[in-house]
Amino acid sequence: MRFSIGHRLFLSVLLAILVVAAAAIALMRHKVMGSFSEYAVQIELDRLEELSQDLARGYGKQGSWDFLPTGDFARQRFIAAEMRRLQGARAQSTGITAPPAPPAPPAPPAPPAPAPANPLAVPPLPALPVPPAPPVPGAGIDQLGLQDRVTLLDASGRYLAGRKQGAEPGAQRPLEWAGKVVGYLRVARVMRPSDALAAAFLGELKSSLWGIIAASVALSALAAVALAAHFRKPIRGLADGAQALAEGRFDTRLPVTRSDELGELAHSFNRLAERLGAAETSRRQWVADTSHELRTPLAVLRAQLEAIEDGVRSADPATVAAMLRQVLALNKLIDQLYALARADVGALDCQRQPIDVWALARESASAFAERLAAAGLAFDIGPVPAPCTVMGDPDRLRQVFGNLFENALRYTTLGGRVVLSGALADGALQLVLEDSAPGVPDDALDRLSERFYRVDASRSRTSGGAGLGLALCQRIMDAHGATLAFSHSPLGGLRVTLAFPLAAA
Repeated sequence: MRFSIGHRLFLSVLLAILVVAAAAIALMRHKVMGSFSEYAVQIELDRLEELSQDLARGYGKQGSWDFLPTGDFARQRFIAAEMRRLQGARAQSTGITAPPAPPAPPAPPAPPAPAPANPLAVPPLPALPVPPAPPVPGAGIDQLGLQDRVTLLDASGRYLAGRKQGAEPGAQRPLEWAGKVVGYLRVARVMRPSDALAAAFLGELKSSLWGIIAASVALSALAAVALAAHFRKPIRGLADGAQALAEGRFDTRLPVTRSDELGELAHSFNRLAERLGAAETSRRQWVADTSHELRTPLAVLRAQLEAIEDGVRSADPATVAAMLRQVLALNKLIDQLYALARADVGALDCQRQPIDVWALARESASAFAERLAAAGLAFDIGPVPAPCTVMGDPDRLRQVFGNLFENALRYTTLGGRVVLSGALADGALQLVLEDSAPGVPDDALDRLSERFYRVDASRSRTSGGAGLGLALCQRIMDAHGATLAFSHSPLGGLRVTLAFPLAAA
């Protein structure tokens, strides 16, 4: 089953929205269940304003809390009775008839109050009867049991009336008379997580969950469509371009109009197409040049053999020597092609060992001394550099020096100079071989190590070779971890710099 990028984006955005919504609901539920009781108790304290004023007035009339009933049971029921009395008075003032309240449980008889010591002192107020408690308009039933959670304390925090003080958390408000704190009303917090208001709020939240899901799906679809349209066009262009490259159309290029990762990908695609095109051109040129280089000696050999067969020429030593030269040239060309092919796959054999590379270079120069003199070229050798021991394959390095001296011999005009020198630079041993005019054009310096490249494309094999010598030198130097560089020589010709890392002592 094909799963398009639009579907993937839709599911990704939908999942993200649903996770965020679920996390928000869970956090809200946690906050509501954990903090609603604290919030509610503050509201309940505000609802006790009328009771606070009534108790403060009673204290002001008596000058103390002696008006409170005696006996534990009466004191525990006092706050609830006062709240019902105030509620009934409020209902009568507003003209609302209150339904009868359930009878209060009988209270145990209280012991007679002692006579006041001071006849002028105000006697304590008798315990108030419990009147029927009509409901507060609009308040509904007291589902949270506020009447049973209120405690009256004196100014020092000692228990006076109402709920027995325990270890449960709560909140309190001061009772003031004549600018002085005379006591406190304390409300215990409801610890049940199923508070009526909290449960109702969460119920409303659950009922709106389907609306949240529907909105999430709609937003996810819109976001997925917009994102898919934004990404589909460049991705389709990349897919079409890759298909074109697979079909061999290496001139395919993509427009780079974006600055994001897709723009970078398009830029990389264009570079890849350019390199593939260059590789294909090089491959075709390689095949054409190889065929040409192989055809020439084979054609000469064929002509010599056909002439002998037709009786035009005899198989004398001169004819055999001419054919042998063509065979040797063909063998050299094949050896070079084979070495380059092995170098391309990283399989060029190099038996590296500590060698005196300067002595090896002088040995190769001695082999060319007679030919250089016969060509009318002066050959100079600089002082011996020290140290000059490197890790290398003597046979492979002889190929390098032989190709370089052959190149200098072939392309330096009569009466010129060839100079070999060495020096230490940047922690490496540098050998420099340079010759005099003619020089090499600037645009040809970077191409000298290409296969079959000749500065003069019209030059024949006899004077110019196959164009593989410098390419093979480059591969051999790479296999040694060394470098080969071409530049203009102060003598007017070409300078070749070979840099070898020195062998560890």
